[in-house]
Amino acid sequence: MLLSSTEENYLKAIFKIAEKEKKSVSTNSIAKQLETTAASVTDMVKRLAEKELINYEKYKGVTLTNAGNKVATSLIRKHRLWEVFLVNKLRFAWHQVHDIAEELEHIDSDELISRLDAFLDYPKFDPHGDPIPNAEGKFTLRNQMSLSEMSISQQGIVLGVKEHQTEFLKHLTKINIKLGSEIKIIEITDYDQSMKILIDQKHDQIISKQISQNLLMKSN
Repeated sequence: MLLSSTEENYLKAIFKIAEKEKKSVSTNSIAKQLETTAASVTDMVKRLAEKELINYEKYKGVTLTNAGNKVATSLIRKHRLWEVFLVNKLRFAWHQVHDIAEELEHIDSDELISRLDAFLDYPKFDPHGDPIPNAEGKFTLRNQMSLSEMSISQQGIVLGVKEHQTEFLKHLTKINIKLGSEIKIIEITDYDQSMKILIDQKHDQIISKQISQNLLMKSN
């Protein structure tokens, strides 16, 4: 089935919202995610329902069909593989790759993606720590927690980030936090839950609660 990049973006957005909310996706949520109007979403949702890519009932929200889920998962797979390629092979920084991968994910070539996956040695996670679905659409899950859930004197390894905004990623780079960094909690302030941390046994840093909530950790 030939789909436009806009239709593909809608399916991916629905997948991602459903993953967070664990329920049917409202048209308002889709409009917010894609920064478009509710009327535009309604028109597109009807079109995708006609193509049997989503289930849609007015006032009851949207769910992906098996076919729609397959398209969305494939897009996420391509996007995250391209991000690995851009960071690991072309030396882009992790805050620079999202928009480029957004364009590359719409290239329709299974053979290209299969070869890319092999070239990268079948990575299971992208440069932000998000799981990359394999060719069958299966994600690798792992135990992880937010840094904000950890206690004083606990330490762990940074596995990923919840927030992908450019300014957030640039800030992490500035304070020497990246995937694989070891973080030890030295102090937690009662007033605002800000933390004093030790990064890789050499960098002292005070971080806000917002940052600690968005860092995904594996506890040592």
